[in-house]
Amino acid sequence: MTGGLLTNPLMLFIAQAVAIIGASQAIGLLTRRIGQPMVIAEVVAGIMLGPSLLGAAFPEAQAALFPSESMPLLHLFSQIGLIFFMFLIGLELDPDLLRGRRRSSALISGSSIVVPFALGALLALYLYPRLSDGRVGEGSFMLFMGVAMSITAFPVLARILTERGMLRSKIGSITIACAAVGDVAAWCILAFVVSFVRVSGVADAAWTTLFAGVFIGVMVLVVRPVLARLGRHAASHGGPTRGVVASVFLLVLASAWTTELIGIHALFGAFLLGAVMPRDGGWPEALIGRIEDMAVVFLLPLFFAHSGLHTQFGLLGSLHDWITCALIVAVACAAKFGATAAAARLTGLTWRESSAVGILMNTRGLIELIVLNLGLDLGIISPLLFTMMVIMVLVTTFMTTPLLGWAYPPSEVEKERRRTALGRPALVGGGGGVQRPANPGRETSRSAEAAASDR
Repeated sequence: MTGGLLTNPLMLFIAQAVAIIGASQAIGLLTRRIGQPMVIAEVVAGIMLGPSLLGAAFPEAQAALFPSESMPLLHLFSQIGLIFFMFLIGLELDPDLLRGRRRSSALISGSSIVVPFALGALLALYLYPRLSDGRVGEGSFMLFMGVAMSITAFPVLARILTERGMLRSKIGSITIACAAVGDVAAWCILAFVVSFVRVSGVADAAWTTLFAGVFIGVMVLVVRPVLARLGRHAASHGGPTRGVVASVFLLVLASAWTTELIGIHALFGAFLLGAVMPRDGGWPEALIGRIEDMAVVFLLPLFFAHSGLHTQFGLLGSLHDWITCALIVAVACAAKFGATAAAARLTGLTWRESSAVGILMNTRGLIELIVLNLGLDLGIISPLLFTMMVIMVLVTTFMTTPLLGWAYPPSEVEKERRRTALGRPALVGGGGGVQRPANPGRETSRSAEAAASDR
């Protein structure tokens, strides 16, 4: 009977979506109670529906609900969701976040990228002969592992700061700014890695780099003014009309299609379009209301389920595998936390504040999973290494909230709030530069808080 109910492709997809979204929301009720972001629930739900749990306990049911022939359609929908989510992430990168703290942000974000990248590349020398399937060269593998170790989950970070009332605090402002700069740098490096893996020679790599540069120039010099005109049109009509929304959707898809054609993946085009969009008039916030629910609530859980179906704990079949997994987690935490905390201390923050910044910057989540799935699809990492890296994502994301509560408890947040209320605003910046007061009155763009609310 079940097989008959699921033979129709549409019925099968609906059943998959119901199972995925239902499991995510149910687990989310539990994770919220322990102060964890929704991304934890969605990753766990995906793993539970995959071979690690459902497939192990009820293999026939798992095979009927997620047959191999249905995976391309599930993957396609998840990629559409990622394209629009990366557009939202680009919108979150408000340049005003860097105002008054460029020097400290540059030092901290630079350290949070360079050190983890270097240690990830060194770790790759050990992992390549053991966990690579040999489809790509050692150089590409090292570059990818460096990027994977450098990622900070901007949406998860914003969610944690919002829930703890720290988004506009000194620590929150510095961390958000550093994460924004770091994510832009990491995605640029990743775009280079993807193009390097996809091309077949040095000449192809040169052409890909050239076309990528031309694309960025067109986005800044041509598309951005077009977006500004759309913004003025939206403002004159009291908000974006259907025609404006349709135009933005077309630009998102066109940008994604162009970067996929160039060879640096569709996600980069969507991300860049969001990053170059003018923020004047507040119309991006209205766009978010049109996009967010469908992308975040419906399509993104499909991506997590697709990730969960590739996460197979059973592949870690020996003590050596688990030791290797523990090594990956240890290197990821030591590199990101150590480098960021040390750099923050050099900018003039106290050790308590520096530790808080390091803990927050060690947060992984959705962005890391996007990178890992990209590596798996391109054949850079094997299913076993993918599973180990997913465990690293879960551990580093799960530990953030409790460690932050220990290193920078609510009492410290309240002290800073009282200092601000008394007219002694917290200082941001450091390292010998001019320190400027944080601007507690300026509202961070709704896009950061809205997209963070469920991630």
